[in-house]
Amino acid sequence: MASGSDRNPIIIGGLPSQVPDFDPEETQEWLDSLDAAVDERGRERARYLMLRLIERAREKRVAVPEMRSTDYVNTIATKDEPFFPGNEEIERKVLNATRWNAAVMVSRAQRPGIGVGGHIATFASSASLYDVGFNHFFRGKDEGDGGDQIFFQGHASPGIYARAFLLDRLSEQQLDAFRQEKSKAPNGLSSYPHPRLMPDFWEFPTVSMGLGPLGAIFQARMNRYMEARGIADTSKSHVWAYLGDGEMDEPESLGQLSIAAREGLDNLTFVVNCNLQRLDGPVRGNGKIIQELESQFRGAGWNVIKLVWDRSWDPLLAQDRDGVLVNRLNTTPDGQFQTYATETGSYIREHFFGDDHRLRSMVENMTDEQILHLGRGGHDHKKVYAAYAAAKAHKGQPTVILAQTVKGWTLGPNFEGRNATHQMKKLTADDLKGFRDRLHIPITDKELEGGAPPYYHPGRDSEEIQYMHDRRQGLGGYVPTRVVRSKPLQLPEDKTYATAKKGSGQQSIATTMAFVRILKDLMRDKEIGKRFVLIAPDEYRTFGMDAFFPSAKIYNPLGQQYEAVDRELLLAYKESPTGQMLHDGISEAGCTASLIAAGSAYATHGEPLIPVYVFYSMFGFQRTGDQFWQMADQLARGFVLGATAGRTTLTGEGLQHADGHSQLLASTNPGCVAYDPAFGYEIAHIVKDGLRRMYGPDSEDVFYYLTVYNEPIQHPAEPADVDVDGILKGIYRFKAGEQGAIPAQILASGVAVPWAVEAQQILASEWNVKADVWSATSWNELRREAVDVERHNLLHPEEEQRTPYVTQKLSGAEGPFVAVSDWMRSVPDQISRWVPGTYQSLGADGFGFADTRGAARRFFHIDAQSIVVGVLTELAREGKLDRSVLKQAIDRYQLLDVTAADPGAAGGDACPCGAGGHERVL
Repeated sequence: MASGSDRNPIIIGGLPSQVPDFDPEETQEWLDSLDAAVDERGRERARYLMLRLIERAREKRVAVPEMRSTDYVNTIATKDEPFFPGNEEIERKVLNATRWNAAVMVSRAQRPGIGVGGHIATFASSASLYDVGFNHFFRGKDEGDGGDQIFFQGHASPGIYARAFLLDRLSEQQLDAFRQEKSKAPNGLSSYPHPRLMPDFWEFPTVSMGLGPLGAIFQARMNRYMEARGIADTSKSHVWAYLGDGEMDEPESLGQLSIAAREGLDNLTFVVNCNLQRLDGPVRGNGKIIQELESQFRGAGWNVIKLVWDRSWDPLLAQDRDGVLVNRLNTTPDGQFQTYATETGSYIREHFFGDDHRLRSMVENMTDEQILHLGRGGHDHKKVYAAYAAAKAHKGQPTVILAQTVKGWTLGPNFEGRNATHQMKKLTADDLKGFRDRLHIPITDKELEGGAPPYYHPGRDSEEIQYMHDRRQGLGGYVPTRVVRSKPLQLPEDKTYATAKKGSGQQSIATTMAFVRILKDLMRDKEIGKRFVLIAPDEYRTFGMDAFFPSAKIYNPLGQQYEAVDRELLLAYKESPTGQMLHDGISEAGCTASLIAAGSAYATHGEPLIPVYVFYSMFGFQRTGDQFWQMADQLARGFVLGATAGRTTLTGEGLQHADGHSQLLASTNPGCVAYDPAFGYEIAHIVKDGLRRMYGPDSEDVFYYLTVYNEPIQHPAEPADVDVDGILKGIYRFKAGEQGAIPAQILASGVAVPWAVEAQQILASEWNVKADVWSATSWNELRREAVDVERHNLLHPEEEQRTPYVTQKLSGAEGPFVAVSDWMRSVPDQISRWVPGTYQSLGADGFGFADTRGAARRFFHIDAQSIVVGVLTELAREGKLDRSVLKQAIDRYQLLDVTAADPGAAGGDACPCGAGGHERVL
């Protein structure tokens, strides 16, 4: 036999490849022993011995590579299962009642004239997974803390409602109002977990697939963050995320696994319901999704527990001395297992066990009925309990439990394992009878043959219901429950905002830096300073926020175990276990998940946090807009800063960095209060009002979105008679026209306000036009208020008709009105119908491109000279000017030649503070 040194080395997976063999004879003895085991006992026995050696090596802290996947059997051996502390018979009765009511609720929702839909099969497959959690693991909030945070799989909501009904948390009238939230108000139940719609019940919205697992990871991390910073004791809280195996296809589901492993989030457990089906068919028909997910989670550093088979397989696996059964389980694809779930016992005997005499002999004393009921592990309470207990006991890693189930389990042959089961919403009378018999529900045939099938409740004094109440009382209260215990914050005094109101003097700074200056002063406040959570996707330096590094520091549970390369600099990169800044790397999705977890801490843990998430504007509502809807649905609060906003302010970066549409996207989110401020004093009033609305005595469930820019401008001091109400409601007169005879109005927002001021000067000096400049701080809020007014007028014709704020504000101004911004025209066009006069908008419609700011603005015709021509055009249309002046103006300003425009201040990736050194700014 060839010696080890003569072999072609096949050492992979992290083992050393260049370490010399100091004792080749001993090495050979080990290799000979392995060869002998293979020759004498077979490959399966040798494989078992190797696995045991690897296990022992890990116990002895000998570094060996992690296996990517293990056999298609349960991770926890039967002999290692803990004692099951519950009464399995009672729990079975409870679960049967829950299953029945969940299916009946959805079926009744399909009654004639209603037909609102619903999903039966998902909960049917995962019912045992939830039931064990409810009875033995999920902590409630009655002890005064946040309890456990449970991200329920969205399509399983009927089962959660059904259990709450048994506990008298929901009434029969409410179950009958499933998906009829307005027509059956106040009894309506939301289709999925929606905290905004059911704010005392649900905590986390999860039905936009992929956001549940992402949110759970960052919720677990936020729990650790809050404890590390001394804000809340979250040591008892555990985060559970219930997911579907098809849901794991979403990139958000797996994209942030590494952060959970890297930070050792052993307060987090994923439970993946592997019923092997997506919405239309198998997840991996030709493959094995559990094996695939095991490899991915192991590779990411997670603890993996596979829960594949129920206890009926234990005797068969105990007989498998040759490994033939394990091999058959390993090599049977998911599509075939799905077929086995729908076939007869004789079919399984013939096709699974039939072609190998060793397999046939294992089941020769079993009936076809017994073979048919060889079950999946996710339906076995004792096996589920063992997996959960192991997950809670595991330290240093997050855990994923991969539990195999059957979609539509117990619903009968028309549902179980069928490709169409996700879309099936109604049970026939025969389906109901079979379902009733299988669950042993005491309901007669007559009750099932006429009208809607009845709900079943064993009685408030029954053994089953008392057991349920006792278990929940022992675990700290009912779940799910959302409780808001936080108190209003003591907000800073006006002097905190004084610096911003002074303006920038002769210095030019971007509005991004104006906000950062305000934030700096807020973080010094003794009452709320520690509650700010700074979040950025690897861009703190871009936004001039590296000045916070030395004081606030970057949160890292391990601290900084190295000498930073820039340690000698004033603004050195500093990490700390108690750091205030979250640096989630290049992941806007991860940052937004942190934002949501922090923004809902006031409810989750009773301690308000004030997240401030700063990002490249186009990578917010454009890239993670779904999560902003999740944020609104979760009633989260905080500040969202779309920095480097606008289509032309960062134009050197090119098309994908040219954001001319985020304000429009923000307008679609009812929970978002969006502003496009121009100057520091405007930002100060907006931030102050945002803190009041979100964290004051009469707090509201909104979040603030501010678009700020990277273009340096001079910020004026706050006027003595500043119109604060106008700033907050969306528009105020910034600069009245002083010269000229022909009146006009220019409405501008954000970085466009200085262009409007320049246009005002040109119009006065060259065209005898006296134009007022208005700062439209929020086109969105103006439209929202106007729509509310119109709705009121529509429904209350007998009352005095109200007038929208924008109409009132502009009623004394003589038009025409020209609106301009660095956004597409649809943004200012939102208010056009309520402007009392001729209205035209100028905007940056179309794709962006790389060039100077001046060239880009000339191209889109939104620069000062284009505004001038826009105003002249509207005046000509009203007959106040001769149309011949229009061609004169176009030629004079060379509007068709982008090279004729002043290039403007430095564009591209120029420092947004415009100061050349952040320490000089802060």
